[in-house]
Amino acid sequence: MNVIMAAPEAFPYAKTGGLADMAGTLAKELSRLKMNVLLIMPFYREVKERVSPDNLGKSFVVEIGGERITGHLYRDGNKNKNTVFIGCDRFYDRPELYGSPLGDYPDNPQRFIFFARAVFEASRLLDFKPDIIHCHDWQTGLVPLFLKTFYSRNGAFPFFAGTRSVLTIHNMGYQGIFSRDVLALTGLPTELFTPDGIEFYGKINFLKAGINGANAITTVSPTYARQIQTEQYGFGLDGVLRKKADALRGILNGIDYCVWDPNRDSNIPETYNRKGFTQGKGACKRQLAAECGFKDPDAPLVSFVGRLSQQKGVDLVFAAADDIVSEGVNLLFLGKGDALYQEELEALAKRHPGLIYAKIGYEEEFAHLVYAGSDIFLMPSRYEPCGLGQMIALRYGTPPVAADTGGITDTVRNYLPLSGKGTGFLYEGEDPRSFRQALWYALCAYQRPDCWKGLVKKAMAEDFSWKKSASLYKELYSGLAGS
Repeated sequence: MNVIMAAPEAFPYAKTGGLADMAGTLAKELSRLKMNVLLIMPFYREVKERVSPDNLGKSFVVEIGGERITGHLYRDGNKNKNTVFIGCDRFYDRPELYGSPLGDYPDNPQRFIFFARAVFEASRLLDFKPDIIHCHDWQTGLVPLFLKTFYSRNGAFPFFAGTRSVLTIHNMGYQGIFSRDVLALTGLPTELFTPDGIEFYGKINFLKAGINGANAITTVSPTYARQIQTEQYGFGLDGVLRKKADALRGILNGIDYCVWDPNRDSNIPETYNRKGFTQGKGACKRQLAAECGFKDPDAPLVSFVGRLSQQKGVDLVFAAADDIVSEGVNLLFLGKGDALYQEELEALAKRHPGLIYAKIGYEEEFAHLVYAGSDIFLMPSRYEPCGLGQMIALRYGTPPVAADTGGITDTVRNYLPLSGKGTGFLYEGEDPRSFRQALWYALCAYQRPDCWKGLVKKAMAEDFSWKKSASLYKELYSGLAGS
């Protein structure tokens, strides 16, 4: 079976969040299941800095709003020959993938209209006839609709006869909503500007286009698949998803244990496993505390790794930060996001030198050390489609304090001190008080070394490998290809 993985980002080439981890790892796992997978993504500046590309000498032209724009195909010359990059410096040679801390790039509609059409052009130029095109988030939302309208209707392109599409929703909070004028740039017929098509409250919605165009829709955890069909979590598309409920399923993301495994992680000073972790985690904590300049390296070390945004609940941590460090706790932040939160975090770190450390940005090697060297991991998300942070933290023996929502519900079991069961500390609600209470429970448990060691062992024993999830995707593809 031939599968195109169309993704706006993919690890290890370009990453802003869990989408990249999922797309890159799933492509690799499906290949292990003897499927022919072609990963297609934009040739960002970040990608250029990481790979030695092979120019395939193949070009194509996409017309957007009457303008003919040329694209080129490149391949990873060093690692994965099954990864193809869509080159167009005008759209992708930029400092960031989607925008700056001040906001999204204003030409994002054109950038991802171009990418959606480029997926089909690349497929044809490389003579890779797909059984399935697997799309990820709003940036590829036009692909299923293009397939349905341009490339398979009435046999217009026999090359794509029998091709089916899958759309994975990674986060309903990001939908690609643009003015009605953008419809003309897509080339889609105006009759699609309806509530059953691409129209969304007088604008157009790329994610909605994907939902209505795809043969199957997945999201990244079973709980989130149920939640997005409700008004609270559907962000205005819950009704559309309820209509497509038969085509929607939640498949839990996994993590790549070739990358995230403290027993063989070259990014940490000393490896360890669940049979003996005290010495290894201790060495990692000492190095982490030294790099962050904490005054008391032996104090409980609590960390947050993720996007600095309201969705991730970082404001709840900010509100509690003064109280947290007053209890003799070291607090660490690694992430980037909204300019307002970045400024607030920098001010917070300056107010508490030696107690709060903030690194604005994301460094893969440092992230490994943070997961390994921290005692407690914070994940106070207001909603969380899947979340990889809590699964990585569990693997590294760093119990999470996390909101009981989405994929967190499917992966973290609440700790019960009397029975010793559980792997983390869950709380309900979005208020600071609930978050603080869960963190205090965790810190109290940390003060009981024997109980804490048992909790860490249980956390490290959890298995969130991609093997099961990849098999479920293979099963989904096979069902669609046979329909």
